[in-house]
Amino acid sequence: MSLNFTGQTALITGASSGLGVEFARVLAARGANLVLVARRSDRLEALAAELRTEFGRAVTPYSLDLTRSGVGAELHQALAERNITIQTLINNAGFGTHGSFVDEDSARIANEIQLDVAAVVDLARTFLPDLLAAGTGALVNVASTAGFQPLPGMAVYGASKAFVLSFTEAIAHETRASGLKVIALCPGATETEFFDVVGTKDAAVGALQTPEQVIATAMRALDARRTPAVVISGRVNMISSTLVRLVPRRVAVALAARAVAGSAHPEPAAGDISARVGA
Repeated sequence: MSLNFTGQTALITGASSGLGVEFARVLAARGANLVLVARRSDRLEALAAELRTEFGRAVTPYSLDLTRSGVGAELHQALAERNITIQTLINNAGFGTHGSFVDEDSARIANEIQLDVAAVVDLARTFLPDLLAAGTGALVNVASTAGFQPLPGMAVYGASKAFVLSFTEAIAHETRASGLKVIALCPGATETEFFDVVGTKDAAVGALQTPEQVIATAMRALDARRTPAVVISGRVNMISSTLVRLVPRRVAVALAARAVAGSAHPEPAAGDISARVGA
């Protein structure tokens, strides 16, 4: 049976492109009202207008830089002033950097950790009481297959997604007696703006999935009677993510390094090819 979002309000971060846009369309089609959060207000406004027209939902765009600390309380207060309560949270916003760690820009790394790790925790902690009180929605933290092993060439990104995996599994266990469904969604390489900004698809390991395929996987998991805490999108990704846990750690690291080696050339500099992504 499909999870019913009618009458719910879903908060989606990173909603201006990629997986965030597809999440918004699918949830609106399933009856949810939406709060769309990203930095690019023009894209948010355009998407909100489109969804209102197509689905007749209440859609609230909210331009916010999630790399700032304390944004969870700020957003929660702003929504409370509009009498908006969140029943489903999609923690989708994130970005990755790519290249040798020693060449990374320190400020860029700090922003990456703030968005990919700290903001996920902050928003989950801020909105979790509301989600549990409703007991009818979902908490989806977008992780990645990059989180299943250390990732030389994308060291901070891989580590941040490993954190999201561990964090989400723990929250899923803590809330298992509630009606809330909690998943870490783990796509592999996906057709998002990441590769457009980088200027190469060398960083992609395996065939790219579309955002539609990834979100369809997420929704099937949420619709299941027993929703798993970790959801991997794509059969090949599922197999490789399983196999990497069966080999010695040093072997997994070496294989991961080889897989992304084509994208870790010394030029251009790592800071120049970092990009905002949805996974």
